[in-house]
Amino acid sequence: MSHHNAILLLGSNIGNQKKNLEIAFESITDKNIVILHKSKFLYSEPVEFVSSNNFCNIALRIETDLSPIQLLNSLKEIEISMGRLVDSGNTRNYSDRVMDIDIVSYDNLVFLSKRLEIPHYRHLYEREFSRLLLDSLFLNRT
Repeated sequence: MSHHNAILLLGSNIGNQKKNLEIAFESITDKNIVILHKSKFLYSEPVEFVSSNNFCNIALRIETDLSPIQLLNSLKEIEISMGRLVDSGNTRNYSDRVMDIDIVSYDNLVFLSKRLEIPHYRHLYEREFSRLLLDSLFLNRT
């Protein structure tokens, strides 16, 4: 089995956001995905929609033997199990959410499908909070 490195961004803006992220970490490792490094937690305002609930975000560097689509499916299962009802990736209508997990990169792969874009352009180039998390991930490995 080959091992792949990927970067994930997680965010929560409903309930106890930090606790939600910790539950997501456990769920990720339950899927036989190894968390190699975590960034610092970062609080940010919602992007692309209006809400009075700020997000708690974190970036993870992981190792997996799952393909990109298998990884996406596993992460979507986690989101749903935590109470996410609407996948904004499909609707492009953003709203408050218990858990949001995005694949930012996967090895050096360039991949584009209806469900998945790798690398995740908006997180790499358009969203300031994402860049801060990614910088933190590589500068402050914990």
